Amino acid sequence: MKPTLPATLLHTLAPWRNAPAWHIAFSGGLDSTVLLHLLVSLANIENLPPVSAVHVHHGLQAAAEAWPAHCQSVCDSLGVPLRVMRVQVRPGASLERAARDARYQAFMQIMGAGEVLFTGQHRDDQAETLLFRLLRGAGVRGLTAMPEHRPLAQGRLVRPLLACTRSELEAYAHQHQLQWIEDPSNVDSRFSRNYLRHRVLPAVTERWPQAITHLARTAEHMAEAQGLLDELALMDLQRADQPSAFPWLPLQSLALEPLRELSDARQRNALRHWLMPLTRLPDSDHWAGWHALRDAKRDAQPLWRLADGQMQRSGERIWWLPTTWSEFSDASVNWPDPQNPLELSGNGQLRFIGKAPEGPLQVRYRQGGEIIDVPGRGRRDLKRLLNESGMPGFVRGRLPLVYRGEQLLAVPSVAGAWARSMGEVQLDWLPQTCDQDLS
Repeated sequence: MKPTLPATLLHTLAPWRNAPAWHIAFSGGLDSTVLLHLLVSLANIENLPPVSAVHVHHGLQAAAEAWPAHCQSVCDSLGVPLRVMRVQVRPGASLERAARDARYQAFMQIMGAGEVLFTGQHRDDQAETLLFRLLRGAGVRGLTAMPEHRPLAQGRLVRPLLACTRSELEAYAHQHQLQWIEDPSNVDSRFSRNYLRHRVLPAVTERWPQAITHLARTAEHMAEAQGLLDELALMDLQRADQPSAFPWLPLQSLALEPLRELSDARQRNALRHWLMPLTRLPDSDHWAGWHALRDAKRDAQPLWRLADGQMQRSGERIWWLPTTWSEFSDASVNWPDPQNPLELSGNGQLRFIGKAPEGPLQVRYRQGGEIIDVPGRGRRDLKRLLNESGMPGFVRGRLPLVYRGEQLLAVPSVAGAWARSMGEVQLDWLPQTCDQDLS
């Protein structure tokens, strides 16, 4: 005999019962209404974390103006605090995706450390997602459809109803005489998911009544397969995660040779795993950029542009440069008191170690043709000195150079052994950390 809906949910909630707080993404529709009612009912008989609801108002249709009031009424009747968040949906090729992105950005704002956000997707949604991604040519990771839980900001996003069907939720709602919102846009077949929900899946389930269950099971199989691919990626990346010759450089990087020894499929698998927290992943047609970067001559400086940055190669190492790496000002900056550190706009901090030279000084960036006096070597071309040190080309444009008048006085010690031989006084540069906050 199949467990009741409350019993199934209580079992699913077990890993999250020690969370400091539970939030419910409450649209006012059937799924989230049932989920909210279930959680409040369980909280009356179980020791659960404090429950609150959040309603995201997109403002995309006139009917939606009444939804916050409905959600407030439901929450008041259940004794649940409600937070209504109004968002702006950026126009784009996919309105569905833009609304989803805005919604999850709002959810991230409310998440405290260790807190949980519950959403109401069910088994029918899982089958629909799998079919939708299959038709778009998704790979194994995409065909895992919706995970039962994943990180979200400082906490977790959890979908506790994935084992339940829509018909089970409807039966529960009718049994408890729940009232919910019917979103008019949910019947508009111009949207791809609605087309699948109302036109495709009914025809499929008429011929194969267990199709929803079987599609959801396939998503579970894909999740298991992806888990194995992730384990393989970690093994391959461990070999490529060798120390850089530039430990001061705050960028993600890998040694190229261990990757080159792998098959093309294993290279792509390892790089997908590595890039996933850094950028939106490339589709199948864009992997030619990786091959060009990998196979370029050693003295070349190829790059592979991706959605949220670029991968560059320097010698036998590949580096990830987020978009924020180029967001700094290369304008000259006066340094009136070199005894104190100088904050550079978007480019970290500069300071002298030892007795600093008398000011005022000026910080400039490379224009080409710079010459500097190196003890024991005479006047040397800066470009040749940087070539000797092997400093990656993408760093050289950010290297702060200190001048007195028109004389190049000092170059940061990270530029190589020659820069550290300039005497007792060293110019220390702490580059800007390129933090990324990708979901």
